[in-house]
Amino acid sequence: MIDTNQIEFKLKFIERYSKLTDWDKFKEYSLKFLRRSIRINTLKISVEECKKRLEKKWILTQIPWCREGFWLEHKEGRRDIGNTIEHSIGYIYVQEAVSMIPPIVLNPKPGEIVLDMCAAPGSKASQIAALMENKGVLIANDYKGIRIAPLGINLQRTGVTNEIITLMEGRFFKDFKFDKILLDAPCSGTGTIRKSLKTIRMWNPNMITRLTGQQKQLIDNAFNNLKEGGTLVYSTCSLEPEEYNTEIEKCLRLWPQDNDTEGFFVAKIVKN
Repeated sequence: MIDTNQIEFKLKFIERYSKLTDWDKFKEYSLKFLRRSIRINTLKISVEECKKRLEKKWILTQIPWCREGFWLEHKEGRRDIGNTIEHSIGYIYVQEAVSMIPPIVLNPKPGEIVLDMCAAPGSKASQIAALMENKGVLIANDYKGIRIAPLGINLQRTGVTNEIITLMEGRFFKDFKFDKILLDAPCSGTGTIRKSLKTIRMWNPNMITRLTGQQKQLIDNAFNNLKEGGTLVYSTCSLEPEEYNTEIEKCLRLWPQDNDTEGFFVAKIVKN
């Protein structure tokens, strides 16, 4: 547990979140260390075989919404799962538990044409490729060159072979007809306090206003690039109501205290 006496939340932040949720519980869980979690990469190894390898040194607990996902704890207290052989050769991907939800909701199938509009560093893109069994086409896009490097490395490490990596702003996609699109949009990051305390210092209402305009533009463009009957999954690691619309009750908003995870938001939109 982090020493909460050293953390100061802005008054406007406290006022806002006291109206949205149980502030005391939200604060308690937001200031806890985040449980380590991994996703087993079925492009390279089966869930059962990888579990056998890891369980010699790690205690694995099933993540209920992802068959390949596990929280883990080292039997001797280590936390550096990223330094294991299994990680280096792409058998596992260190990925936050709620981050595994959007590709599952998207439900990509082998043979489909899929776009991950904001793909770096590649956790969800590699999960999508695994669900597609490397069959079909996955466009893994991001808008900054510095983000493309880790995206390419991670997709190579995890054995993804059906991807095309592109570098452009998501709003410039035009006249495509994708079966499915994942838009994990840039956001305020208020769900990520547990691993990034600087979010508390950076938060301000003006930032939220700016981001909502960008998000709406990306959603509109993603929807326009779907086939009829296609599916768009929109997700953010934000908990801000301004970053949604009035139909929020039909979507999934996860608070850190719900499942001892990060905060997250997921919406599924079908083009009829």
